[in-house]
Amino acid sequence: MSARSDSLYVVIPAYNESANITEVVDAWYPVVTRTGKTSRLVIINDGSKDDTLAILQNLAQERPQLQVVDKPNSGHGATVLYGYDYALKAGADYIFQTDSDGQTNPDEFAKFWDLRHDYDMVIGHRNTRQDGFSRIVVTKVLKATVRVAFGVTVTDANTPFRLMNRQSLQACLKFVPKDFNLANVILSVAYIKQGYKVKYIPITFKPRQGGVNSINLKKIFGIGKQAIFDFHKIRREFKTDKQKPS
Repeated sequence: MSARSDSLYVVIPAYNESANITEVVDAWYPVVTRTGKTSRLVIINDGSKDDTLAILQNLAQERPQLQVVDKPNSGHGATVLYGYDYALKAGADYIFQTDSDGQTNPDEFAKFWDLRHDYDMVIGHRNTRQDGFSRIVVTKVLKATVRVAFGVTVTDANTPFRLMNRQSLQACLKFVPKDFNLANVILSVAYIKQGYKVKYIPITFKPRQGGVNSINLKKIFGIGKQAIFDFHKIRREFKTDKQKPS
């Protein structure tokens, strides 16, 4: 009997991405099929007001490993958490998250997959970004805020290019408040605080391939201000001793 292959669930939230979603599916679907028949590309429509859902449903008709999930709008962070929960309940061995704006490169996934047995999380480091000054500022603000709030240095806390095994993800999700907007930031902190093995790998981060960038400097200030308040409450939940499940 042949050994069971590791199942991969690629989780992608999507909101008003009709300009990008076909290209994103075409790019990531082969990644899923190469990892085995039990793997899935899960795209979660977060209450889009455009044709995103209809396009996805049409694409799924000829792609059996594409699963389209529709839900009311709740924001990016909450939708990412929804996707993680969906993948874990489905029995995924590994969960990978990226975004639907076409900024990440599927060709760079293979080196992450090759390291899946060596680390609990393999995460991308956007050391060279092509998506504008405001996004670079967001990353730097979050890095500084995390250092002050939690006493840890996270290379790139909010990268939408992360591969996690199910055991560590289940354990770390308990630190993330329900529907929290900066879910991936807290997950990155949890992996470090709880002593999990994390590997950062530089990745390409392209300009948004279509649609509208909603971030501006006013929103950046608001994100930083709210993050400081939220992080202060969350840090109480972390254990001082770095315990991991056996």
